[in-house]
Amino acid sequence: MKRLFSILAIGVLMNAPTAYAAVSDELVQQLLDRLEAQEKRIAELEKATQKTQTAVEEQKQAVALVAATPQPAPAPAAAPAAASWTDKLSLKGDLRLRYDNVDIEGVPDDRNRDRLRARLGVTAKPQDDLELGLRLSTTDNNSPRSANQTLGDGNSSKDFALDMAYFKWTAMQGLAISGGKFQNVLYRPGQQQMLWDSDWNPEGMGLAYVHGPFFANMIGFWLESDSARTEAFTYGAQLGTMLPLNGDVKLVAGAGYYRFNTEGKGTFFGPANAFWGNSFDPATSTYLYNYEEIEGFAELNFKLAGLPASFFVDYVVNTDADDNDTGWMAGVQLGEAKGKGSWQLGYAWQALEADAVFAGLTDSDFAGGVTDNKGHRIQGSYALTDKWILGLTYLINESLVDTGPGLDYNRFQLDMSFKY
Repeated sequence: MKRLFSILAIGVLMNAPTAYAAVSDELVQQLLDRLEAQEKRIAELEKATQKTQTAVEEQKQAVALVAATPQPAPAPAAAPAAASWTDKLSLKGDLRLRYDNVDIEGVPDDRNRDRLRARLGVTAKPQDDLELGLRLSTTDNNSPRSANQTLGDGNSSKDFALDMAYFKWTAMQGLAISGGKFQNVLYRPGQQQMLWDSDWNPEGMGLAYVHGPFFANMIGFWLESDSARTEAFTYGAQLGTMLPLNGDVKLVAGAGYYRFNTEGKGTFFGPANAFWGNSFDPATSTYLYNYEEIEGFAELNFKLAGLPASFFVDYVVNTDADDNDTGWMAGVQLGEAKGKGSWQLGYAWQALEADAVFAGLTDSDFAGGVTDNKGHRIQGSYALTDKWILGLTYLINESLVDTGPGLDYNRFQLDMSFKY
């Protein structure tokens, strides 16, 4: 169309009347040259357009061919790198500094000590259902129920000992089996220590099972496993229930049986006369009885003024002893010193006859760690930070209640504890 207009324009110029006579041949030639150049440009554009259309068609055909051709499966994603051994280990420990004051009737001067307990443990999880643990602790002459070290002695180095070395296998949901030197699996109402000191770690096997509101704990451990000495194997079990009653109120109740095969045998730790209040034959320095202990316990947990609270009782009788065979305790707690600014108060009363329990594992602080006692325990603690707790314990006790004259035993402990 543009070409037609250009020809017409030239024709008009060439045949115009005299008024246009001034148009020179040179101008006409320029117009013809421009027309020729435009025709070439148009031809080039048409050719380029044709090539583009051809390329698009070829690309469409190639895409269709690829879609119709079976493709190899994508290479599998690389497996994640195996976890580093450090990811399978965890460290945990605590440090406690203690001021300890003991006032015993008939002893002229109070005993004052500054003591230290330090523990460091490592646990490994080689597989999801298995835990392996190792813990070192300071020790009071390798006592099974005290990890305290008294400071001083010229700033001498303090001993560390093997406190735990165990495996813990989750055999199925709710069932855990422990073996070695492991943490006590038996339930202690109010965390009290009338039967079992909190520092004691049994050596043998333990089982803990929970199914719905019911639980069962079993334990078997050696007081002595070496046949070159006097072997003594102890076993026992608990059955109980945890029942939610109403809102924040929960009742824990249960019973246990434990058998210590000790009659006619000597002491298992310490001096030959260290029976810790249990009855013995002075001529042979051997136990008079086995300790076949039947325990009944209950703990009621609830909220009081928005704070966790509990009331607990524990009763035990040794069916093998002739007399002085029962013990009981009852206590209350309010609060929980876990987070910064939180606190806890507690009170308990205990009366434990000489042969009610095996004395070698009872509370090492109450009445000096012997049976045949009664008295009060008052406790308080305050969390300065999430990991730093200040605590105090005041024991107002009497020892040798039934088998002796009855001696006042008072003890005050001030603790500063750290966890990590």
